[in-house]
Amino acid sequence: MGWLSWIVVGLLAGILAKWIMPGEQKAGFLVTMALGIVGGFFGGWIMSIFSKTGMTGFNLWSLLVATLGAVVVLAVYGFVRKKV
Repeated sequence: MGWLSWIVVGLLAGILAKWIMPGEQKAGFLVTMALGIVGGFFGGWIMSIFSKTGMTGFNLWSLLVATLGAVVVLAVYGFVRKKV
């Protein structure tokens, strides 16, 4: 899967992650989208290690993996932001 595909799936994952985890992360739209992209890369990387099937293209599995990664990254961001 190309980098552009990962970015687009990451953007969608960021939107879904923010919808799943509404709260007071105090992250604007651009920060949420950037965290979604990072989460997409993170989720794809972790899943490719464990199951050899990370993000494989524009499909439901890739969106699920990226969203799961984005939720984790958004939760860590919220936790770190509260500590500071």
